Amino acid sequence: MRLMQEFRQYPPMERIFAQVQRQEDTVFLDSSLQNQLGRYSIIGLDPYLKLVKGEPFTVNGKTSSDSFESWVKNYLKTHWEENDTDLPLTSGAIGYFSYDYGREKEGVASRHPKELDIPDCVLVFYDSFIIEDCHKRRLCLVANSHEHDANASMSRMKELLAQAEKTISSSQSVKENATVTANFTKQDYMDAVQQMIHYIIEGDIYIANMTQQLKIASAMPPFEMFQNLRACNPSPFGGYLNYGDFQIVSASPERFLQMRNGVIQTRPIKGTRKRGATAEEDAALRQELIQSGKDKSELLMIVDLERNDLNRVCVPGSVEVTELFSVEAYATVFHLISNITGALRPELTVMDLLEATFPGGSITGAPKLRAMELIDQLEHSRRNLYTGSIGYLSLDGGCDLNIVIRTAVHKNGVYHLGVGGGITYESDLEFEYEETLQKAQALLRSLNCV
Repeated sequence: MRLMQEFRQYPPMERIFAQVQRQEDTVFLDSSLQNQLGRYSIIGLDPYLKLVKGEPFTVNGKTSSDSFESWVKNYLKTHWEENDTDLPLTSGAIGYFSYDYGREKEGVASRHPKELDIPDCVLVFYDSFIIEDCHKRRLCLVANSHEHDANASMSRMKELLAQAEKTISSSQSVKENATVTANFTKQDYMDAVQQMIHYIIEGDIYIANMTQQLKIASAMPPFEMFQNLRACNPSPFGGYLNYGDFQIVSASPERFLQMRNGVIQTRPIKGTRKRGATAEEDAALRQELIQSGKDKSELLMIVDLERNDLNRVCVPGSVEVTELFSVEAYATVFHLISNITGALRPELTVMDLLEATFPGGSITGAPKLRAMELIDQLEHSRRNLYTGSIGYLSLDGGCDLNIVIRTAVHKNGVYHLGVGGGITYESDLEFEYEETLQKAQALLRSLNCV
């Protein structure tokens, strides 16, 4: 049995989520930037099934002899449910897939120890969802009965709305004593970029993404950081995921994969410019990005890679580029993007799609496998969650997953985040280093570090 109820008048989603943010496995997929992409925000409540891909793979805390992939494929197949609404999902799971999961899936070993101890993947299936359609300005409560009483779940969600109506939002953010540590010096990073350019000239690869990792020791609670981040840097694919001993705070601008009724969309970003201090400077920087041959060639190579990945699982002839070299504006940067669509072959599942395409080409390089090998060789640590994906898998076979950028993982009083950029033979060493710092600005600002 499923119960649904719609509201046209309701409190802000962040105030609703604030009532439950301390509860383990409670999550919020947040479209704080309500543009053409940022349509839905989703809160997952009443978890009933938790899959953790670590050592070992566990299902609700019990070790499974199956592989993570085969277990998920079988569960999605045997528990398929129709979604006859216009909501993105009515039943399903929310969670993440780390870059390290993708690296191991591709058979790329790492020379680095595991510094941040979190699982490679977490997927939690929820009985209840609070979903906001930001375009139509409506709120939907969805209560299923997989493991919980739907009537009781609906009553609890209505109580959350009532509590949120009474709550007054207040900012208590104060300047914290934060310590920022990078795993590259500026010179070391530029040397690594130069080495990557050498591999490009030698013909190993055409393009690769190079990342440095930052650690910020801060007493700021992660939910407070999330509130600051969504205020100073709204994004279409952000979120807050609380897994008890660690939390994920995201303001990602990039969609990796969306699938609804078998139709797939991927939207790679390649090319970045900072925002200007004046309207004139802003316009000039936007135009500079539009006219950049280096950034266009970078994006074109990734579009080609993504097309090839999708063709492995899509109906022949269905893959097409529907948008090329568009510019999207965010609080601190401009991005150059493209859009590719395709139709999944009917006998395949969302896990087949993930296996064919993950991790995303925009944050690996081309050819993907060799780029990933060089990434591990030249970067100074494992990426962990950074450049993986956060989002949902629905029981009707769909998904919506971001690329994990502009994202921090909080554990034991330390925030871990990665920042990087695409390297081609045209890359300027100083510019590439400065671009990584620009991409860190919103996160550092939300921690009151800058």
